[in-house]
Amino acid sequence: MTPHSTYRLQIQPEFPFRAAAEAVPYLASLGVSHLHLSPVLEAVPGSAHGYDVTDHGRVREELGGERGLRELARTARAHGLGLVVDLVPNHMAAALPHNRQLWEVLRAGPESPYARWFDIDWAAGGGKVLLPVLPARIGELLGDFRVDAEAGMLRLGEQVFPLREGTAGLALPELLDAQWYRPVWWRLARTELNYRRFFTISDLIGVRAEDPEVFDATHAKIVELVRDGVIEGLRIDHPDGLADPEAYLHALERATGGACWTVVEKILTGDERLPAGWPVAGTTGYDALRHVDGLFVDQAGADELAERYRRFASPAGDRGGHWEATARRAAYKVVTHELAAEVAFLTRTAGRICATGPGLRDHAPWALRAAVRELLIRVPVYRPYRIGAEEVLTADAALRAKATFAVPEEADAVDVVRDLALGRLGDGPDHTAFRTRFAQTASALRAKSVEDTAFYRYVPLLSANEVGGDPARPAVSPEEFHAYCVRIARDWPTTGTVLSTHDTKRSADVRARIAVLSECPQRWAKLLDDVARVPGPDGQLAWAGWQTALGLGQPSQERLGGALLKAVREAGLHTSWTEQDPAYERAVAEFVADGPAGPGLYTVALMARELDPYVRANVLGAALVHLTMPGVPDLYQGTERVYEALVDPDNRQPFREAAPDEKTALTRAVLRLRRRMPEAFGESGTYAPLAAEGPAAGHCLAFSRAGRVVTAVTRLSLRLAEAGGWAGTSLTLPEGRWADVLDPAREFTGSGPVPVAELFAAAPVALLTRAD
Repeated sequence: MTPHSTYRLQIQPEFPFRAAAEAVPYLASLGVSHLHLSPVLEAVPGSAHGYDVTDHGRVREELGGERGLRELARTARAHGLGLVVDLVPNHMAAALPHNRQLWEVLRAGPESPYARWFDIDWAAGGGKVLLPVLPARIGELLGDFRVDAEAGMLRLGEQVFPLREGTAGLALPELLDAQWYRPVWWRLARTELNYRRFFTISDLIGVRAEDPEVFDATHAKIVELVRDGVIEGLRIDHPDGLADPEAYLHALERATGGACWTVVEKILTGDERLPAGWPVAGTTGYDALRHVDGLFVDQAGADELAERYRRFASPAGDRGGHWEATARRAAYKVVTHELAAEVAFLTRTAGRICATGPGLRDHAPWALRAAVRELLIRVPVYRPYRIGAEEVLTADAALRAKATFAVPEEADAVDVVRDLALGRLGDGPDHTAFRTRFAQTASALRAKSVEDTAFYRYVPLLSANEVGGDPARPAVSPEEFHAYCVRIARDWPTTGTVLSTHDTKRSADVRARIAVLSECPQRWAKLLDDVARVPGPDGQLAWAGWQTALGLGQPSQERLGGALLKAVREAGLHTSWTEQDPAYERAVAEFVADGPAGPGLYTVALMARELDPYVRANVLGAALVHLTMPGVPDLYQGTERVYEALVDPDNRQPFREAAPDEKTALTRAVLRLRRRMPEAFGESGTYAPLAAEGPAAGHCLAFSRAGRVVTAVTRLSLRLAEAGGWAGTSLTLPEGRWADVLDPAREFTGSGPVPVAELFAAAPVALLTRAD
């Protein structure tokens, strides 16, 4: 069954299946059709997110086990709801002893029947798997290792490792050398790791889902739950990490019998389209998020903020303070440091291929490495695919990569690497491995350099810094939005759409408040002048700190301090997760306490109150557009009301019911309308733009669904107020009588223009249905 709306619950030990079942009556009363659960398979004990899967064959016991999941499904079904589950096919936790398959590989080596499960470069490790898990160099820890011969384990404090058969009686140095793995200081992962991982997280080891036996073993339980009717939909986590996403999705479709509504967490960049051959309903909705958010951003004001930001912050590491330069510099940092092991794999593989034929020989390893690096940073999307890859790995990109070489003749390595990435030089095992890993590494590079680095370094308008967004051009015109929706309604009518997720850096309502600053950059500048007595450790942090505080309205020291500490570590300009600067981090905490969460709180709260009417228009407008545009809307837990949250873990608190507000009433009304009129919003629900006329026409976005429902919202309401209001602007509705869903006492006639001021007399949004 295709959902008409889903509600995301973060299932965790503090909120297990039993708690979710207790919430079902409330969620059913909202009007959603499906519960969307975070990963439910066995994970690292205590995990609050579940993406660190340890056993694909079992439902997680800490959540209530399979019995608890099936009972939740029965409870949900009794209230008219189905279940959608988040699936993690790309990786597992490398946690020992919890990952039984990895344990066996480390015990028995490459001859283990589970060795095929993981992308391990045995040759690169000298026949061993590098395990970067030690807190210090192994020489400092030798005296702390203990052999447990009876259990067949090697122990180091709470850490345990399997012993290769027949080695328990060896002296410790010989015993360590005799294993199929090499435990090392965790810092060696960056350059020495010889297994594929998730992004730069060495605790998550890549799974070879492209192998039919591995696919069957890792999907048997989920497929069983689908066939039993327990699960009706799947959200596929990080498909770009897979060897062949399209082939994987076809295998999944065959396994489930096509019975599942399936969406993929595919991040689309700019005008990039979802590959047409993928057998899915669409994406998880970050492309929709960008288009909805952009409606409520004024580009001219965003440009002015960027200029003020450059003058105020003098951004460290990027004196020009421009997005493109910041993103490029971040990409160089990540590909050179955090992804050094991945680049080394590609360089080794390219070197072996070049050694096989005279036509490719004599390319120096350093030249191949540089070519790999320079081409990777010029991939403008998350991942190139074999079909259409020439449009991503362009000849122009190759020319720009060559320009970085001092010796033109050495730059020929770029052509070799590009041809390998495009699959032009053959399909041998090494050729396939290079092409696949290049694509996987490109995805990891973009995620780490853009989402997790550049978005924390370039901060003129923080609301623009979300997955799939474009901080240099955050605004989306009504015309662009309409074109996007017309295409989605035609090509992917049941795709997922979102505004807030477990991964968004700021919830939609925090972004809605920050976005108003694009309409009043002068007011923002005045706030910074008013609080100048509390300087931050640097201008960039001060700018981001005050803007984050304003987004919350009344920030607490704990929440704001935690978010800013994560931001400066991710940015990596003054401190980082692996090379922390205690003095700088103390300065960040002192700034929070002395500034936006201290004496400056009054100044922040005062401006927040001044902006409240315009924030209200953004919050309600974005919610209504999201819930009525083409696609299947997903509501993150708590977002049926005004929900102000920052990056995880702030946004991953256990679900709880809260007092309803104006946004709740709107959400409930729309969801019930979707349930009552599925033909207006589903696959046959056409989308038609409606154009307002008059001096303020650009401030009204309106569209109809299947000629039976009309959505109208106010955009850039602060600019509208400054310009004198609607001033004779009108909207012509389709023929017929129209009832106001949000205020049933009101009706409108579509026989002529309706004054927009009348349409928005009670609220900055309107939702109409045919009364006839």
